Amino acid sequence: EALVQAFPAPDILVNNLGIFEPVPFEQIPDDDWRRFFEVNVLSGVRLSRLYLPAMLAKNWGRVVFVSIESALQIPAEMIHYGMTKTAQLAIARGIAESVAGTGVTVNSVQPGIHATERFRQLYGDDPDAVEAVAEHVPTHTVGRAEDFGQVVAFLCSDQARFVTGAAVPVDGGSSRGFL
Repeated sequence: EALVQAFPAPDILVNNLGIFEPVPFEQIPDDDWRRFFEVNVLSGVRLSRLYLPAMLAKNWGRVVFVSIESALQIPAEMIHYGMTKTAQLAIARGIAESVAGTGVTVNSVQPGIHATERFRQLYGDDPDAVEAVAEHVPTHTVGRAEDFGQVVAFLCSDQARFVTGAAVPVDGGSSRGFL
């Protein structure tokens, strides 16, 4: 509510709040399932619900949910996290359907491995570690922040007026199967 007071009617909403934690499935307590859902899913639901009316009144707006490739390829050590990212895809698609015929688009993006600050915390700047990670990406590279950012910027632009309800992978080809 404080955010809405500070920014009452933005044209663009990028839902990018998320937490994750590797934990074996049988050790994930109910409270963690609820906490992950609350933070990773309901935060975007609440903000979208608050901002959509103004976007619809203007007949223009962009909503993007930042999911991850783990939404479709659930990691065994983070099932509770993967579940929330799958939910984001469903919510984005459902909202897109609900605003069909307006100037508002709703999409999700599924980044793969990108050289972010978190990536550097996990893998450091060791070229061998980075190469080992990149080996599992069909492009044999790790994405840069701008690779992902440019896709989000496109989805938030007028050029993406015909793209809605999409789940766009930005993962160097890591996604398996057809989306």
